[in-house]
Amino acid sequence: MGAQRQILPGKVYQTVKTLMNHRIWPEVKVQQPVWYKVVESIPPAEILTRPLPPQHKKPNPKTRRPSRLFQPQQLVYEEDDLRRTFYKEHPWELARPRMIIEMDGKDAQRYDWSKGLVQPGMPLCGESVVQRQMWMMYNIPDMTKEKAYDIVRREFYALRQEEDIERRIAKEEAQMVGAYFGKSFLQVGVELEDAQYQIWLNWAGKQISAVQAEQSQAYTTFGDEDAENTKLEEIEEEIAESDPVQQ
Repeated sequence: MGAQRQILPGKVYQTVKTLMNHRIWPEVKVQQPVWYKVVESIPPAEILTRPLPPQHKKPNPKTRRPSRLFQPQQLVYEEDDLRRTFYKEHPWELARPRMIIEMDGKDAQRYDWSKGLVQPGMPLCGESVVQRQMWMMYNIPDMTKEKAYDIVRREFYALRQEEDIERRIAKEEAQMVGAYFGKSFLQVGVELEDAQYQIWLNWAGKQISAVQAEQSQAYTTFGDEDAENTKLEEIEEEIAESDPVQQ
C-alpha cells in the first residue's frame, strides 16, 4: 500500500475539484458540496496560524497566561463612560424616539458644541449632553468631568423645561379654538395600573376567603361543644320527668 493521503485544509478545494473532474464513470453526475461555490469565489487564507489581534490596551503584567489572547479586544471610548452615567440617572431619556439617519455622514462636522446643547438638525437628547461635556472637558481649563457634567446637566434641564412649557401653551391655545385631545400617556398608564390593582384586589379577597374557610372548617368541633352539652342536659331532664320510677 502506498503512503496515506493527506488533505490539508488549504487544498480541500483543489482536491475536490480534481476528484470531480476525473471521475471513474464520467456519465454519472456527482453533486457538488454546498460550500463548493463559496470557496471558489472566496478562497481561504494561505496562512493557517491565527495572528494576534491589535491590542487596544496594555496587557496586565501580573498575569502569566493571558486568557483569550487571540480574541479581539473590546473597543472602549471615553464617551461610553459619560453615556453610561447620564442614562443611568435619566433612564426615561431612552424612551424618547430618535432619528439616527444621516444624509452624507458629515453631520457631526457641522455641530459646534461651544454654542450650547441646541444644534442645527439635531434634537435635544442625551448625546447632546455627552458631546457638550466632552467639549468643556478639553477646551475649558481646570474643568473636571464632574463639574462639566453638572453644568451641562443644568442646561439640559432648562431646555427640557422650555419644551414642556411650549407644549403646554400650544395645547391650551389649540383647546381655546375647539381642539380636543385624548388622554395623556400618564392618564392611560394610571388607568392601566388601577385596573391591574383591582384585579389583584379581587384575587387577594378570594384567597383570604379561602384561607378563612379552611381555618373555620378545621376548628368547627371546638366551638359546638357547649351547644351539644346543653342539648344533652335537656334530653336528660325530659327523660327524668317522663320516668315514673324516679318520681
